[in-house]
Amino acid sequence: MTTVLLVDDQELVRAGFRIILQSEPGIEVVGEAANGADGVRLAAQLNPDVICMDVQMPGMDGLEATRAIVADGAVGSRVLILTTFDRDDYLFEALSAGASGFLLKTASPENLVEAVQVLARGDALLSPSVTRRVIEQFGANPLATGSIPTSPAAVAERGTALADLTERESGVLGLLAQGRSNAEIAAELFVGEATVKTHVSNVLTKLGVRDRIQAVVYAYEHGFVVRGEPSPPKG
Repeated sequence: MTTVLLVDDQELVRAGFRIILQSEPGIEVVGEAANGADGVRLAAQLNPDVICMDVQMPGMDGLEATRAIVADGAVGSRVLILTTFDRDDYLFEALSAGASGFLLKTASPENLVEAVQVLARGDALLSPSVTRRVIEQFGANPLATGSIPTSPAAVAERGTALADLTERESGVLGLLAQGRSNAEIAAELFVGEATVKTHVSNVLTKLGVRDRIQAVVYAYEHGFVVRGEPSPPKG
């Protein structure tokens, strides 16, 4: 059973999300909060698999709440940002705060269910167009402030992890940095998607990042790939 916490200051919105999610077998909404502070408190109390988080709320907003939740090592929840506004500043702040997904409230009910399921599996969810925006942002600013530490000591320490990647894992990281999906990577490398998932998991573990989006940020921050590079690096 996938457990979900809803954090949104509009009761009608929360009610709609609850109806959509609980109509799907295997998903249970275990709590609701009307502001970020209550969301942080309930996250610590319930430790749900996924938290659907609004951005603009009175008091503590969704971005600040996400930072607090991600920083709490006792909470293993993954945060899905849900907002009405398709704004780059919200997107990048959400990712920097440690969110694992970003979805507009104009998305279909099916998209919401899929997003929750994807995050519950431990993956990250961004649309291809949003992924391209992330790549452009961090490609243009290789040391952009974000959830990946960028102090000289931290960069040097984490950069050594690249040497631990096998040649195939390096190729997979390069393809991730191009915004490729698992299916596209599998087709490129002539392997099955299950094999790709294993390689991606190994890359995330070795780099010490939470998901594939942070792996993309990492690749640009450490010069593993550069903006406009035509093909993924090898070895």
